[in-house]
Amino acid sequence: MKRVFGVKKDKEPPPSVGDASDRITKRGDTVDEKIKKLDAELSRYKEQLKKTRPGPAQEAIKVRAMRVLKQKRMYEGQRDMLYNQTFNLDQVAFAAEGIKDAQQTMSALKSANKELKGMMKTVKIQDIDNLQDEMMDLMDVSSEIQETLGRSYSVPDDIDEEELMGELDALEADMGMETEGDGVPAYLQPDKEPDLEELNLPPAPTGHAPVPAGRANAQGEDELGLPAVPHASLRG
Repeated sequence: MKRVFGVKKDKEPPPSVGDASDRITKRGDTVDEKIKKLDAELSRYKEQLKKTRPGPAQEAIKVRAMRVLKQKRMYEGQRDMLYNQTFNLDQVAFAAEGIKDAQQTMSALKSANKELKGMMKTVKIQDIDNLQDEMMDLMDVSSEIQETLGRSYSVPDDIDEEELMGELDALEADMGMETEGDGVPAYLQPDKEPDLEELNLPPAPTGHAPVPAGRANAQGEDELGLPAVPHASLRG
């Protein structure tokens, strides 16, 4: 049966916008190359017309130049048409890319919306308000605990602050009177040596001590008032 009716051929996929644009661009490049060749040929004919005298030879050159110029105009028309087609394809490609971007954006927004709805189910405004109130209460209790622990045990509660301020002013006045002399408080000044007259001590002994009357002639004295040492005698 296949030999009689043949096999159905698979259809080729239609060309994409990018493929069509590339194909037209290649055709435009080919036309540009032909136009460049015609320009070079026209330039050569112009040089020949300048060098040739009027006559049959110059007329023949003009006929050739007119033929080349017609071909150039024809190719330029084709090039402009191809450029217009390329421009249209670029516009279509740009619109298609914009639609694809919009589709991707919509898909991303739908996915994000779904995730946000799922998260919002687990988070409630009332729960957040209650949590904030509990945190404020805990902070107040913590402050009271810290204040209680920082209280001094030895300071009585019935201390008059005005009385303390009066004692402080009196202390500052006493310190000011002590510093009037030398500008240094008395408790910071060096200790002074005590005066002997103020202590009422007896006078210091002199170099000659008094000798008792009974022993005045019994023993001699030296220059310092000490008893003289007896000298040994060598006499028999």
